[in-house]
Amino acid sequence: MTTIDPEVSAPPGRARGFGWTEASLILMVCIWGLNFAVAKRALETFDPLAFNALRYLLASAFVYLVLRGQGRLEMPSRTDWARILVLGIFGNAIYQVAFIVGLDLSTAGSSSLMLAVVPVFVLALDLWAGVRHGPRAWIGAVASIVGVALVSRAALSIEGSGALLGNLLLLCAAVFWALYTQGSQPLIRRYGAIRATAWTLWSGAVFIFLIGVPSLVAQAWAEVDLLSWVGLFYSAFLSIGLAYLVWYNSVGKIGSSRTAIFSNLTPVMALAAGAIWLGEELTLLSLLGAALVIGGVMMVRE
Repeated sequence: MTTIDPEVSAPPGRARGFGWTEASLILMVCIWGLNFAVAKRALETFDPLAFNALRYLLASAFVYLVLRGQGRLEMPSRTDWARILVLGIFGNAIYQVAFIVGLDLSTAGSSSLMLAVVPVFVLALDLWAGVRHGPRAWIGAVASIVGVALVSRAALSIEGSGALLGNLLLLCAAVFWALYTQGSQPLIRRYGAIRATAWTLWSGAVFIFLIGVPSLVAQAWAEVDLLSWVGLFYSAFLSIGLAYLVWYNSVGKIGSSRTAIFSNLTPVMALAAGAIWLGEELTLLSLLGAALVIGGVMMVRE
């Protein structure tokens, strides 16, 4: 699952070429792009909410161990607890439930494109907050919206109404992630990106696990095959845990804008993985929509 562009300044003059930071981001893109197909395959035997509960429990433990090893476990100020709780609910609990249920109903490729439009919603929130952007950004936003409509139309004709509902849920997830992105800025400025995101991750994980308890009880564990277990651990430790650490390390070294550009490649990887591994159909309409989404998001971010 993907995180989006917090404003953290990078040291000037750093990482102008292609080095280890950029190489790690390519790895991150591969992990995130494959995660859509990996998680989609795991949901063939896992209940979506049970899968979510387990992967967030594992990811939270992984992040805790990493931060403990770095000696960065101090608590935030009590004045920030309410914000952390709300952001945990928005950016993890609601977002992840909408994501995993939407993915279960839609295709891996379509899901990645629905989430790719987060910067468009961030742009809309900027407008509400009084931040102005140039015409290029708004042209990109319109292109992305048209692309989403084309992808959804193609999914409706191929997969039926369930895929359309899944895409709508994923768009709702993108809205809540945009709210989380904007709302987390004060915490990131005070505490740094890794600690602030870890606290919201843990607070959201509590709700995700509680929501998933009934599904965990009802889960047909005997039906969960080896590939589904591999998908669970992949999604927890690599897509949330490792990729999360790579993202914020890169933000600190080369800046948020340069880091964000790499995530534009995630839908490309997800579309390819869905088509090759899961046999998802790519029509001319869906490919045109994908091009509009990816191109529009790049215009918004530049």
